[in-house]
Amino acid sequence: MRLNHPFITNSAGLLATCLIRRWMATLDCRWALYDRSVDPALDVPDRRRLYLFWHEYVLLPLDRRGHANLTMLLSRHRDAEILSRVAHHLGFGVVRGSTFDGASASLRELIRTSRRSHLTMTPDGPRGPRRVMATGPIYLASKLGLPIVPMGYGYDRPWRMGSWDRFAIPRPWSRARCVMGPEMILPRKLDRDGLEHYRLEVERMVTRLTIEAETWAESGATKAGELPFPREPLRRGNYIAPADAEHALRIHRAA
Repeated sequence: MRLNHPFITNSAGLLATCLIRRWMATLDCRWALYDRSVDPALDVPDRRRLYLFWHEYVLLPLDRRGHANLTMLLSRHRDAEILSRVAHHLGFGVVRGSTFDGASASLRELIRTSRRSHLTMTPDGPRGPRRVMATGPIYLASKLGLPIVPMGYGYDRPWRMGSWDRFAIPRPWSRARCVMGPEMILPRKLDRDGLEHYRLEVERMVTRLTIEAETWAESGATKAGELPFPREPLRRGNYIAPADAEHALRIHRAA
């Protein structure tokens, strides 16, 4: 039987899902939101967003933000087959393909999906370079008029793989932290120069939030407004954001 046989792929995906759930359940997970209205679990009708975070931290959002009306873009590469099964088991929609080929079936599917679901992707995946924003998500957000929500994740002294993204595996019973930034609104139908400008802007914001989350996890400090980051999504009115969106934007612009 071939290694890419559907039975093997499905079985590996189910096994990986069980392992991820058990492993991640040992973590002390906390999060902070600069704007509480952007939590995808609130699922405000007619307000869809594009959530971006770096590829190396995909385990934490997979475990903590399933069943929140999120559709994840994954590559068609064979390496992503098992990950697509894991995402499905954990409550994510999945679209396979690329964001930047204007004639691609995947782009058409993302356009259709964005009418009923939030979108999420790792903008430096699937092959890097690490923490370098691809243009595709910026093009997609501009074309569809989707606000971008940058996100940062971090673990306390994780194990790192030798892959291109230095994929992070949290140590059992260690700290995991998430910082969710404010919406970033992009102009519609950006030209080439505009795409590059906002690519760099969003890249800086995702990196800044990632460093903030990593530093928070490593320090063990208490952050103002922090909350447990549960598997069951919090609903509207159940939490207080640590700061508002304008404060976050002022910090970003001053950097």
